[in-house]
Amino acid sequence: MQVGAGAMAGSAISTGLYAWRMEPRWIERTEHMMAIAGLPPALHGAILVQLSDLHLGPNVEEEYIRHVFRVVDGMRPDLVAVTGDWVTWRGGEQLRMLRRVLMDLPRARFGVVGILGNHDWGVGWRESHVADAVAREAEIAGVAMLRNTAIDIRGLAIAGTDDLWARHCSPQRLVADGALRGPSLVLCHNPDALDQAGWGDFKGWTLSGHTHGGQVHAPFLPPPLLPVKNRRYTQGPIAVGDGRRVYISRGIGHTLRVRFLVRPEITVHRLVPGDDMRPVADGRARRA
Repeated sequence: MQVGAGAMAGSAISTGLYAWRMEPRWIERTEHMMAIAGLPPALHGAILVQLSDLHLGPNVEEEYIRHVFRVVDGMRPDLVAVTGDWVTWRGGEQLRMLRRVLMDLPRARFGVVGILGNHDWGVGWRESHVADAVAREAEIAGVAMLRNTAIDIRGLAIAGTDDLWARHCSPQRLVADGALRGPSLVLCHNPDALDQAGWGDFKGWTLSGHTHGGQVHAPFLPPPLLPVKNRRYTQGPIAVGDGRRVYISRGIGHTLRVRFLVRPEITVHRLVPGDDMRPVADGRARRA
């Protein structure tokens, strides 16, 4: 009995150390084919790398994010999209950290685009001066920051919402501006926003983050750390309904350093023309 108890204790300690020390830095490259109706010929086969939830701050060190940036740069992507939560805000030091790591921002043939997440809005997700400062640092580094606005990339409209929890997410503005009429792709940090009204006739893909994939995947149990109302929104490709689909990244960083069977993710989206009608309604990620 004592031997058995000791083995169980040792196993628990090993699992805890793995979830705390190893997996949070064990990056996985996930590949996904993304079909976009009317995709301009200049982007057929283009590689879009998605990064999300960097959470640079007290629990995610600069060198780790620099390493991620260098890995992505080595992929020679056509596009890079950062889907929010650049920092975990505790004060001005996060801006200085962000400024330093952005010196290693990946290069991309057609540019880098980004949006803000709730943590980029400071305490209580209500500090607009923090959001403006984070966006400004990214823009100085060359990121096209999308805050309920869109940018044209070789005939593809890439639109980005501001954050839902900060109460600044406005798909209505994108619809009113005509950003979603033609070939388009949306960046939206919190996938719960996709269940809100205001998306008009948009039928395409959205790239999201926010969930960290739940961070812990215990067999036969739902993720214990899932900050969304719609519990289907965990990770990977998911059918939203009425022709819309979302890809939810597991993210790179964290606020609580623990991951178990939910490795941090660099997502490589290959853009192809057409309507992707493969079933994705179960909400599970498909890994290459």
